[in-house]
Amino acid sequence: MFDVISTLNRSIIITLFVFVMMLLVDYFNVLTEGRLRRAVRGDRFRQYTVASFLGATPGCLGAFMNVSLYVHGLLTFGAILGGMIATSGDEAFVMLTMFPREALILFILLFILGIIGAWIADKIAGLFHLNVCEECRLQVLHDVDRKKPFQPSIIYKFPRFTFARYILILIFIGIIILDLLGLWGPQSWSLEEPDRIIFFTLSMIALFIILTSSKHYLREHIVAHLIKKHIWRVFLWTFFALLFVGIGLQYFNLEGFVTSNIGLILIISAIVGLIPESGPHLIFVTMFANGIIPFSVLLTSSIVQDGHGMLPLFSYTIRDSILIKLFNLFFGLIIGGIFLLMGL
Repeated sequence: MFDVISTLNRSIIITLFVFVMMLLVDYFNVLTEGRLRRAVRGDRFRQYTVASFLGATPGCLGAFMNVSLYVHGLLTFGAILGGMIATSGDEAFVMLTMFPREALILFILLFILGIIGAWIADKIAGLFHLNVCEECRLQVLHDVDRKKPFQPSIIYKFPRFTFARYILILIFIGIIILDLLGLWGPQSWSLEEPDRIIFFTLSMIALFIILTSSKHYLREHIVAHLIKKHIWRVFLWTFFALLFVGIGLQYFNLEGFVTSNIGLILIISAIVGLIPESGPHLIFVTMFANGIIPFSVLLTSSIVQDGHGMLPLFSYTIRDSILIKLFNLFFGLIIGGIFLLMGL
C-alpha cells in the first residue's frame, strides 16, 4: 500500500523550505530597498555564476533559492536554467558518501556546465524572444516600503498582535518544538545529512522575521503575496508530483526497467531525469558506485535531473519549467554523448 502520509509529510517540509527561501529573498530585497535585485541583475555572468554555484551545492535548497530569485525577477531565463543544470538534488549527499572524490569532480563539472548552458540558453532565448516570467507586482517597491520591514518594536505590542501574526508564530513554534523532540521533520543532526540542522535554522529565521516584521510587510508581503499567491500552489504541485512518482515507482518497477535496458542506459538516464524527484536517479548513483555504468551516464543523469528543485517553479510558470526541462534534456544528451565517445 502506497504511503500517502509519508508523501504528505515530505510535501509539507519541501513547502516550508520554499516558503522560508522566498521569504528571505523578498525580505532582504525590501530591507535593502532593491539593492539585492540590482546587485544580481547588474551582470549576466554574475547571475550565471551565482545560480550555478547555488545549484551545485548539495541538496535542493540551492535550487529553491534560484527559483525564489527567478520568480522575483532577479535571474534571467538562462541563469535559472544553468542553476538547474548544476543541481544534483539529494543524490549529492549519497554520492559524497559513496564516492567522494568523483562526486567533487562531478559538482565542479556541473558548475562549469551550468555557466556554459546558461549563456547558450540566453542566446537562444534572445533569438526566440523568450522573456523571463513577469515578476510579481508586489515585488515592485512601493512608497510604504520605504519604512524598513524590520521593526523589532512590534514585539512590545504583545499581546495585541494581529490574528495572522499569532497563527504564523504558533505554526513555527510548533514546527520547532516537533523538530527538537524528533517527532516530525528530518531526523538526523549529522553534518553528513544536514537537512535537520538547516530545517531548524530556517524555522528559527522565519519565526524571527515574523516576530519583528512591520504590520505592512506581514500583511502585504508574507500573507497576501507569499501565502495567498504562491505557497498553496507550491504545496499542491509538490504533493501531487510526489504522489504520482511514488505510485509509478511502486507499481511499475521503474528501476527494473532501467537495469534491463543497459544498452540504452544513457538515453534512459536523461529521460528519467525529467522526473521531478530524487528517488529514481539513485539507481544511476548506485550503478556507478558498483562500476556498472560509466561516468558519462551519471553526468547525463545529473545534468537533466534536479531533485525537487523544479517543483516550486512548476507552480509558478509551467511554460518556463517545460522549456528548462527540454533544454536540459538535449543538453544532457549532447554532453553525455560526448563523454561517452571519449570513453569516460
